[in-house]
Amino acid sequence: MTQAWGGVCGGVRVCVCEWRETVRKMAGGCGQTVRWEGAGYLRMRLSLAVLSGRTVCISGIRSLELNPGLQDYEASFIRLMDKITNGSRIEINETGTTLNFQPGLLHGGRIEHDCHPQRSIGYYLEALLYLAPFMKRPLKATLRGITNDQTDPSVDTLKMTALPLMKRFGIDGEGFELKVVRRGMAPGGGGEVMFSCPVRRFLKPVQLTDPGKIKRIRGIAYSVRVSPQMANRIVDSARSILNKFLPDIYIFTDHMKGAHSGKSPGFGLSLVAETTNGTFLSAELVSNPQGQGSPVLPEDLGKSCAKLLLEEIYRGGCVDSVNQSLALLYMALGQQDVSKLQIGSLSPYTIEFLRHLKSYFRIIFKIEAQPMEEQKGGDKVLMTCIGVGFSNINKTVT
Repeated sequence: MTQAWGGVCGGVRVCVCEWRETVRKMAGGCGQTVRWEGAGYLRMRLSLAVLSGRTVCISGIRSLELNPGLQDYEASFIRLMDKITNGSRIEINETGTTLNFQPGLLHGGRIEHDCHPQRSIGYYLEALLYLAPFMKRPLKATLRGITNDQTDPSVDTLKMTALPLMKRFGIDGEGFELKVVRRGMAPGGGGEVMFSCPVRRFLKPVQLTDPGKIKRIRGIAYSVRVSPQMANRIVDSARSILNKFLPDIYIFTDHMKGAHSGKSPGFGLSLVAETTNGTFLSAELVSNPQGQGSPVLPEDLGKSCAKLLLEEIYRGGCVDSVNQSLALLYMALGQQDVSKLQIGSLSPYTIEFLRHLKSYFRIIFKIEAQPMEEQKGGDKVLMTCIGVGFSNINKTVT
């Protein structure tokens, strides 16, 4: 009988079944199948299953709806999970309402994936940010689809906020980048993104309790298959709001032409405020897709996005709303030491993410409410945990 071999642990090759048992012990799990009901949080459940090595069974996926089962974009995400792992077993029933997922080893390397146009590249990229540091080989992923939409974080925002956050946990080095090759707007898409990330054996614990003061604002106003003046009008309107609060503001304009402009027209704005302590707070807005909703004026979009950024600054914290779950995951997987993070109010997604972390890794965060201080924005929350000491046993020992 042929034996399937997995990664390297302590210089000795371990078979896949032994690897899963090792990961379960590190995660503090009991090794049993994790069972969920319903279609919500599929991406979160599968990503944590890969990291914990635990089998997942999800039933009742839209079983009572007119269009039951997995959606096309969810099936595309499952295919992406299959591409970045080796030895995963995926079973879906005929109606698509039940999914059994037994994760394999994260192997990384070069992959290409066509993202379904129902969701943007950001939907798939967020999961890769969770998993990329723990692969056997450095990940070099090419994703094609919609780069900017109104549902998921854009590639621009993730580049300006998530990558600096990952560096705080020791994920850095040559080849760590996120690049927009072609920009694609909804509904046609046509964009292309390249993401490369080095691997790490351990993550560093962090102590992020003081976000600092806002020192500058940067952003990018983009337009495709419309007049280049659209981006300039967005910049002027956003600056008319932000210049009242801060002088150091620079918003780049990005107008892609020809093959680099995707298949649909549109424009948008991504803004990031940087603090004196290296915290990045973001906000973004995108125009309505072609043929959907009423047209949006660039001036209105720029002013609205600037106000959203001011709201994010008011909420404050050392991590913005988009990257709360990423920071908490890295804290949970860090070395067995105390990590602390101050953030603004918890988003509904983050609250559910904490419940899932408890189910997969048996880890509980200490949550302390910090009252609003004078002229320092809204209420803050101090998150504290001791990492599970997660080790990347996929990484080849050199």
